[in-house]
Amino acid sequence: MATTELFIKNMVCPRCIKVVKSVLEAEGFKVAKMELGKASVEGNVSADQLNRLVPLLQEEGFLLIDDKKQQLVAAIKSIVVDTVHYTDLDEMKENFSTLLSTRLQKDYHLLSSLFSELEGTTIEQYIIQQKIERVKELLRYNELSLSEISYKLGYSSVAHLSAQFKKVTGLTPSQFKQMKDTGRIPLDKL
Repeated sequence: MATTELFIKNMVCPRCIKVVKSVLEAEGFKVAKMELGKASVEGNVSADQLNRLVPLLQEEGFLLIDDKKQQLVAAIKSIVVDTVHYTDLDEMKENFSTLLSTRLQKDYHLLSSLFSELEGTTIEQYIIQQKIERVKELLRYNELSLSEISYKLGYSSVAHLSAQFKKVTGLTPSQFKQMKDTGRIPLDKL
C-alpha cells in the first residue's frame, strides 16, 4: 500500500512523536512510521484531511510543512537534534556534513546554502547551538564531569568546549552550573 509522508516542524523529542502520532490516529490515519520531523501514513491524504489536521497539530505546537525547501531544512534540523541529543557524538564515525549528505542523499553544499538562506544561520552554528543546549542539560543533571561531557559530545578538549560555551552563552560552564535559572532554550525555538 502507498504511503504519504507528512513533514512536521517542531518535532524535537520522543514525546513530540507520541503527541503527533496520537493526533494522527485520532483523525483516523493509520501511521506506518514516525520519526523526528516526519510521519508516514498509509494511503493518500486528501486536501480536506490536511485542512482538518493543520489546526489540530497547531494546537499542540506543530506545523505541517508543504514547501519542499522547508521540508529539507526541517529534515536537517531533525537529524542534527536526533544526533546531538540522542546519540553519543564520541562514537560518530563521520562528520556532520557527511552524515547529512548521506541521510538526505543531497550534496552538502546545496544543503548548507539552502539552510543558510532559509534560517539566516549556518548548519555549523545550528549544530553548535544544539551542542551547547545539550551541555546545559548535562550540567544541570550534575552526573557527568565537564571532561566526560566534552568527550560525550565529541569535543577535542575541555578547553574547546569551555571556550565555545562561553562564546555562545557569555558564561563559563562553572558559572552556568551555579545559576538557579538555567536559561535553557527549548529545542523547537533554536
